[in-house]
Amino acid sequence: MHPDSFADHEERNGRRRIAIVIGTRPEAVKLAPVALALSRSSWADPVLITTGQHGDVVPETLSCFGLRPDIELTVRRGNDSVAELTAGLLSRLDGALRATAAQAVVVQGDTSSALAGAMAGFFAAVPVAHVEAGLRSGDPRSPFPEEAHRKMIAGITDVHLAPTRAARDNLLAEGVAAERIHVTGNTVIDAVVEASRRPTASGNPLLREVEQSGAPLVLVTAHRRENWGEPIRRVSGAVADLSRRYPDITFVVAAHMNPSVRAATEQSLRGIPNVRLTGPIPYGSFARILARSLLTITDSGGIQEEAAAFGVPVLVTRDNTERTEGITSGLARLVGTEESEIVAAVEKEFARENAFPGNAIRAVVPTNPYGDGRAGERCAAACGRLLGIRPR
Repeated sequence: MHPDSFADHEERNGRRRIAIVIGTRPEAVKLAPVALALSRSSWADPVLITTGQHGDVVPETLSCFGLRPDIELTVRRGNDSVAELTAGLLSRLDGALRATAAQAVVVQGDTSSALAGAMAGFFAAVPVAHVEAGLRSGDPRSPFPEEAHRKMIAGITDVHLAPTRAARDNLLAEGVAAERIHVTGNTVIDAVVEASRRPTASGNPLLREVEQSGAPLVLVTAHRRENWGEPIRRVSGAVADLSRRYPDITFVVAAHMNPSVRAATEQSLRGIPNVRLTGPIPYGSFARILARSLLTITDSGGIQEEAAAFGVPVLVTRDNTERTEGITSGLARLVGTEESEIVAAVEKEFARENAFPGNAIRAVVPTNPYGDGRAGERCAAACGRLLGIRPR
């Protein structure tokens, strides 16, 4: 929808306009259930604003859920400076919020787009709802800059949509009033289960081969800024070692879209017969591959949660994690980025008796610590209460 038509549209439908700010693929995944729940309501008019932080992959991911952006912004990328990125995002989002006359702003997680969206809402005196609020690692520089972003967003948020009780406790400990916190579950559970059940085949021949093969799979990702350079090279070295030790297992390496990160990941893995260097994977294929994986090796926060939906063990290549529920439940283990530690952790997983029940897609874990698949509905209802509406 063109911004000039928003005022007339509001007069016609009488709904409250909710701006949903989406910058990265994980934000698209985690905000899709919220956008869908709002669109099904009788009172909300969700407006999807993409910032351009992750480029074309965001509209592509939204399309997996039958969604498309209403406003597509672009952001000029320079030298990977977080300050430059955030400043550009803030300026463009300020204009978009004013053009749409948004009555509330929804942001998710801890990206530069989320911080800029919350700031733009605050400066425009528009109430802010923060999806996935309250995650804390306890170290302001790890993950960087995400941990600092979370705390900054918390300071200007009107309603905190905490995915778990542990996240709620973190917010309470920081002085957030209990009535401003809603425990919703994590929207990624809604999204990944829905995407894994969709039968759409990938247009990428390599991904089609992976999905259709009967080989056991291990899914590998690496992208966090604090792991750039040598840590990612060590993770890749561990995968190369493991691929030689386990020639019957296919290692699916979803390298990051950043060219320098991707080069560091793929340098030691090219040409290995049982390694598939897929590059970024469309979300539907990703969900189906994750669902039938033996385990995943990742530094992604989102994948720690998504894997829990299918009971897939996670080896977290970080020194700490804000997703403590996975560690507590035993679904995830911190292994760091030392090559020998990663190899030893994978061997331990493979050695567990009856650890992996075949290659079939697993059922949703009934005691998933991250939620029950209805988080999107709860987030939408909390937005309604924020605006004085009492939806069922």
